[in-house]
Amino acid sequence: MGKVLIIGAGGVGTVVAHKVAQHPEVFSEIMLASRTKSKCDAIAKAIGGNHIQTAKVEAENVSELVSLIKSFKPDLVINVALPYQDLPIMDACLEAKVSYLDTANYEPKDEAKFEYSWQWAYQERFKAAGLTAILGCGFDPGVTSIYTAYAAKHHFDEIQYLDIVDCNAGDHGKAFATNFNPEINIREVTQKGKYWENGKWVVTEPHEIHKPLNYPEIGPKESYVIYHEELESLVKNYPTLKRARFWMTFGQEYLTHLRVIQNIGMARIDPIIYNGMEIVPIQFLKAVLPDPGDLGENYTGWTSIGCRIRGLKDGKEKTYYVYNNCSHEAAYKETGTQGVSYTTGVPAMIGAMMYMKGLWKKPGVFNVEEFDPDPFMDALNKYGLPWVEKHNIDLEL
Repeated sequence: MGKVLIIGAGGVGTVVAHKVAQHPEVFSEIMLASRTKSKCDAIAKAIGGNHIQTAKVEAENVSELVSLIKSFKPDLVINVALPYQDLPIMDACLEAKVSYLDTANYEPKDEAKFEYSWQWAYQERFKAAGLTAILGCGFDPGVTSIYTAYAAKHHFDEIQYLDIVDCNAGDHGKAFATNFNPEINIREVTQKGKYWENGKWVVTEPHEIHKPLNYPEIGPKESYVIYHEELESLVKNYPTLKRARFWMTFGQEYLTHLRVIQNIGMARIDPIIYNGMEIVPIQFLKAVLPDPGDLGENYTGWTSIGCRIRGLKDGKEKTYYVYNNCSHEAAYKETGTQGVSYTTGVPAMIGAMMYMKGLWKKPGVFNVEEFDPDPFMDALNKYGLPWVEKHNIDLEL
């Protein structure tokens, strides 16, 4: 048993709070903190039972974070705040001597660029402090990396081709909305594509490579190659990979809205002056778009996320597909959030559980595929994200 501090009270933070509260045998005390304490209070009230304490904290203010951590004394900090807040939270964890877990890698506030180098640079400091930092423990990154580790451990002697496929076939009934923080979402999907092939990165124009893929129980959906952060750690940790790509589905209406947003300058992340005030266009856009945390009530349909892998086993070529389908409606019924938040929040809770049980606990900074995948895979089946595997099928890729 141990104490956990959750930082962030958006859709993912809501799911994490619900899921850790379901396991008092592992999480003896829970605190939920964010910039807006009223959001934390509302989540705690919805969960009920006086399971969760709440607090106000600025996630970019290291001294504030340190004071909160030292007063609550958690065994682990779960960071589900914004990606550009990763480093101050890691700094605070080092100063307050507590281990760390997040779901997305660091991204500078003033540049649409995300990579692990900034967080990997903390390796020696966490190691010297005897603390664990678990990076990217959502679904993608997170479960997709653990799927890969599980495949490498049990089904392949050599993984050669990896395609991560992410389909959201849900309908939220809005003209345009993003499924997680709009500022981060729009920055991510409007960047140039990038994939790994023959020992180097290949860069493409945004959404240049696309084709329809068939998703289980959903059918064909147009899927686009984009860059996603787990590719960076997976090609490092599985050097036999000849090619690694990430595919995501987008509807034509969504892409049209996205092009308009870019063309009229609303995706800009640099400040402009308006009425004598400095504003960042994408932050203003975030304020007028639907809150991703409020989409769940009317969301129908499914997500389907998995890994399609080709490689060698006993000298023969083998294909393997492992995936999860998640119902938006079931996610809302359990946690009051939509499926994209649910598929990120449940793995964060499981990663925290792995740490608390001592199964994923060693000094240093690690991506999730560097730990034993077996207990995590078992927990996915128990706690809401059951997986299916198919062997030697046509991967379409």
